[in-house]
Amino acid sequence: MSSRVLTAVAWPYANGPRHIGHVSGFGVPSDVFSRYMRMSGNEVLMVSGTDEFGTPIQVQAEQEGLTAKELANKYNRVIVEDLHGLGLSYDLFTRTTTKNHERVTQDMFTALYNNGYVVAKKGMGAVSPSTGRTLPDRYIEGTCPICGYDGARGDQCDNCGNQLDPIELKNPRSRINGETPKFVETEHFYLDLPALADEVGRWLDTRTDWRPNVLKFSQNLLKDLHPRAITRDLDWGIPIPLDGWRDQPMKRIYVWFDAVIGYLSASIEWAYRSGDPNAWKKWWNDPEAKSYYFMGKDNIVFHSVIWPSMLLGESGRGAKGGTPGRFGTLNLPTELVSSEYLTMSGSKFSTSRKTVIYVTDFLKEFGPDALRYYIAVAGPENSDSDFTWDEFVRRNNTELANEWGNLVSRSISMAHKNVGAIPTAGDLLPADRELLSAIQGGFGTVGDLLGKNRFKNSITEVMRLAGLTNRYLSETEPWKLKEDPVRRDTILHTVLQAVTDINTMMTPFLPHASQKVFESLGGSGVWAQQPEIRTVSEEGNSDYPVLTGDYAAEQATWAHRPIVPGTPLAKPTPLFPKLDDSLGQTGPAWAPIAK
Repeated sequence: MSSRVLTAVAWPYANGPRHIGHVSGFGVPSDVFSRYMRMSGNEVLMVSGTDEFGTPIQVQAEQEGLTAKELANKYNRVIVEDLHGLGLSYDLFTRTTTKNHERVTQDMFTALYNNGYVVAKKGMGAVSPSTGRTLPDRYIEGTCPICGYDGARGDQCDNCGNQLDPIELKNPRSRINGETPKFVETEHFYLDLPALADEVGRWLDTRTDWRPNVLKFSQNLLKDLHPRAITRDLDWGIPIPLDGWRDQPMKRIYVWFDAVIGYLSASIEWAYRSGDPNAWKKWWNDPEAKSYYFMGKDNIVFHSVIWPSMLLGESGRGAKGGTPGRFGTLNLPTELVSSEYLTMSGSKFSTSRKTVIYVTDFLKEFGPDALRYYIAVAGPENSDSDFTWDEFVRRNNTELANEWGNLVSRSISMAHKNVGAIPTAGDLLPADRELLSAIQGGFGTVGDLLGKNRFKNSITEVMRLAGLTNRYLSETEPWKLKEDPVRRDTILHTVLQAVTDINTMMTPFLPHASQKVFESLGGSGVWAQQPEIRTVSEEGNSDYPVLTGDYAAEQATWAHRPIVPGTPLAKPTPLFPKLDDSLGQTGPAWAPIAK
């Protein structure tokens, strides 16, 4: 049965190029899931964009001698090009500095305010003594007052999971320059989380199919919620849409608040660009629609507690009641798909510490599918995973090149050499039927795993099926059956059918390679649609690039597809080049292994 599926992907921050640690969490898993869901006949809306407001953008802009807007423009384009190169099939990848996003954010703020869930109060704000600029909560570190962890952030402690305020930290320091922040009294608007906690708790109690660690972590947070500031003293952000506030040059909506609203604003932008301005409602107001949010583990609190609180408050479903705002009653997340950290030599990827491998450099040398495969099979799905060049080379050579690429190449080559086309099968023997049955059974097994976001298990199962086919080919030895062409052709037909079905199952993981295999097997047209970069315009704003695509035009479907005897075959080219083993010991010149 077809469903509407919203794939809501975490918004990368536009203060620099993305490294492979970033895309291992939000990028590749969300695309594998979305491609599978489309192939299964579901209506998918995959949205995200670059997160472009806040102090970190201003800090980086100063370092590069640019304005905040110029910096956002620069890295928005870099990130769009990287994600395009990876083949991430967004229906819309946009940005937060659009007029549309500003309107949607202000309307969400207003709805929460009218329902009583946004309140003004005075508090203590952190300021940099050397610059006078407000410091974001996440840019302040110190010792947690609850568990004593010396690495807690100003918004939460990742060790004990508790929500914090920067002034509560012991020995607070700026992550920007290490100085001790100054705390000054200021008036701001706060999201009244305690007034929404009971309703969030009742909703969380219904999330029985979430990963247990995510659910327990989220439920524990509800025990000690405080009102959370949603405005800040800075000039780079969205104006506060209230009289007496909107024209204040140093009062803006806080970046964390507007960023999560991006899922909704991107959906609304996609709708009007598609020609049906109300189309977004099918994913946001229809209670039968499903929504899956993809992020790193450090963003769980925003998606399991704070964003649901905002959605409930906008809809008037908290302790203070209220009526739905402009957007109506909005759907809460169906599932959070959080990843752990991809590390490098045991350290979290960090640009400042030079433990970084940029997506751009990786794609130039190794292409997209080698990275996509590594993230799927060895990425940080359930626990931190350490990237090593040695493991990357091993996976590429023994699994992609030898197990899958070699199977495709030698099976098509033998059929091309002996028949010139897909052979006609004679009577099938038990071994032939056994293989074909096992392969076709993979659609159910692998599909079930993908539907549950078990990417590592699903790609491992697909590779197991490739291994079965390789073993069948080695045991039946069609190259020795020159005197028995009927049996030879039956074997080759069986193998090519298996390769065709395995290629279908590989498509969400390896969309570029699957297109090549489809063509090598005599297919024509688009099997796996790739995203495209389009430059779009908006009244009151400069033109900007977006990622989008017509994915309904692709031929890939999640089902057995019988091959057609007589389809001409050409001699194939290698699918995945083997890498020099020495690369595993040295790394490439642009990311060498430290000795």
